[in-house]
Amino acid sequence: MAHRSVLLHEVIGSLAPKAGRIFVDATFGGGGHSRAFAKLIGKKGRLIAFDQDASVFTESCIRELQQLTELTPVVANFRHIGEELKRKKVQSIHGAVFDLGLSSTQLEESGRGFSFQRDEPLWMTFKEKPGKADVTAEIILNNWSEESIAAILRGFGEERFYRSIAKKIVAARKVRPFRRTGELVEVIHQATPVRYHHGRTYFATRTFQALRMAVNDELGAIESGIRGVLPFLAPGGRVAVITFHSVEDRLVKRLFRTLSKEEHCYAVVTKKPIIPSENETKENPRARSAKLRVVEKIEHK
Repeated sequence: MAHRSVLLHEVIGSLAPKAGRIFVDATFGGGGHSRAFAKLIGKKGRLIAFDQDASVFTESCIRELQQLTELTPVVANFRHIGEELKRKKVQSIHGAVFDLGLSSTQLEESGRGFSFQRDEPLWMTFKEKPGKADVTAEIILNNWSEESIAAILRGFGEERFYRSIAKKIVAARKVRPFRRTGELVEVIHQATPVRYHHGRTYFATRTFQALRMAVNDELGAIESGIRGVLPFLAPGGRVAVITFHSVEDRLVKRLFRTLSKEEHCYAVVTKKPIIPSENETKENPRARSAKLRVVEKIEHK
């Protein structure tokens, strides 16, 4: 299944890329936003694309974008965006997009345990392959305390049955350590009531979301990334952030509000988040929960 960038037209409309300008795609993923930017900023523009997963920057993809604009691919977590832009001698940018959703490729083809629909290793890391020092979902499930696991499920996943799932995980690992996603799905199934198995949202969704967020410290990365890119933003430049669940959206909403109140050179463009059209959600069900928020650096006269 080809990756389809959510709220693409709304992002382009909000950031208004023009020929010769410099833009950052903080979450390259399937490259949808980058392609749209590249076509509009053209040969005299520059696109700096970030992704922690080196495998997304394929030769064909890089070649395609380099024919359109000056491309700088950066293999790094966007939490380090400020350091990397400085390292690349970037003086200023005209806009940036953070698309916080998993790409279809990561979800369906990475083999790292993001999907509960496939039996895969329990890594859930955005890195192509986790190192010995990296935290994985397997490490959390097999070694962290019941209280810590419950806190993750409640805080990051807003999972209503967080206590029973955490308890069942700890009991199950005493019998056999967790290694595969299928084992985790079975334990979640056992720990939740029958009525929960037939809702609109798949019963394992929130647990998988929570573990992925914990493994990658996603909330910390979001704030660091946004704050890291802001000093490079030219007056009138904008940062657009697409979230896919309420935990992320609340963080971005609060951060933008703080920026506008405490640092008076920023203004919140989206008083209410922009959501996908009915047509987009019909064509791409994954877009259903997406929300777009935009902040602008005020141009002082």
